[in-house]
Amino acid sequence: MKFFSVIFLCLLSVTSSANNLSIDPDNLFPQVKLETSMGVIVVELDRIRAPLTVDNFLTYVVSDEYNNTIFHRVVSEFIVQGGGYNENFELKKILGEIVNESGNGLKNEIGTIAMAKESRPHTANRQFFFNVGDNTSLDPGRKWGYAVFGTVIEGQEVVDAMALVATDYNEAMGWEDVPLEPIMLIKASLLPAL
Repeated sequence: MKFFSVIFLCLLSVTSSANNLSIDPDNLFPQVKLETSMGVIVVELDRIRAPLTVDNFLTYVVSDEYNNTIFHRVVSEFIVQGGGYNENFELKKILGEIVNESGNGLKNEIGTIAMAKESRPHTANRQFFFNVGDNTSLDPGRKWGYAVFGTVIEGQEVVDAMALVATDYNEAMGWEDVPLEPIMLIKASLLPAL
């Protein structure tokens, strides 16, 4: 655990030239504005229950790493996933994997944001998803779950609209549930602390 703490102490010093904000470790509920091709979403993050996950997400935000990425997986009444690929389906830079904080008491319910991961527990990195259903199967039980780290506080109607777009199998990538028309995350910005 000490190794991960050192990594995140280093990452906390990252600043964004675009919005000139640094990650304030004393702001326990930072807010992030996500400007998408379908509208604006604002999420409030919970650093008390998911400190490593929030700091990881904010590091990608303030370094502009989420800008011009796509929501590449949409499953109606389940999830809207993005943050990992550009419009050409090229994988974006990954800073490293983080410890799974799924046992923090936050549930994969409608209106929450969580980290995507592989089947192994500690493999989340930059991809995230919005829950558009009450996804109890993603919560921890006999096995590790998917770490929820915040809530949509503005723009839930945008997330809901995303969940309804037409999708299909993408032959080039070998993926199901890919939007036929790309949904872009144009810009992610850390909002000033209240």
